[in-house]
Amino acid sequence: MLLQTVLEGIGLGILLILVCAIGIRKGAVGMVHLYSPEVQERCVTLGLTTHGKIKRNALMFKVVCVPGYIAYVLVCVYALNGAKGFVQGFWQLLVILSVMNLIDRFLIDGYWVGHTNAWEIPGTEDLKPYITAKDKGKKWLFGTIGMAVISAALAGIMTIFAH
Repeated sequence: MLLQTVLEGIGLGILLILVCAIGIRKGAVGMVHLYSPEVQERCVTLGLTTHGKIKRNALMFKVVCVPGYIAYVLVCVYALNGAKGFVQGFWQLLVILSVMNLIDRFLIDGYWVGHTNAWEIPGTEDLKPYITAKDKGKKWLFGTIGMAVISAALAGIMTIFAH
């Protein structure tokens, strides 16, 4: 079951990579809502986007992706894996979300954003690195704790609705 759950986490990580690839298909400015406020402001100043487009893209990302990711993990854990009760649901949710978090930290943030030009926005090169050491620390902390909190909340909700 652990291997299956890890593979499901890899699947969620692949979905995240696809979302990012779609988001930057016409240039990284399409995902500038994920960048620091300084980069966002520079993009607006350069005429690459507007505050309205940034807000709209951020909202679309939250409205489409977050429910999609939640649906994915719930289907994997409860429909496919047949988890029963809080503990079974919690550990499986935590594994899937943690694997996705590792993919996000190492492959997306660490390699793709940090070591390729795919996420570079012309005119903002002086604001690199786009993900600073402080940002990385926050992402690790909130990603790790956040995945545990999300897993506990979803497992709790599913346990309540199962009865």
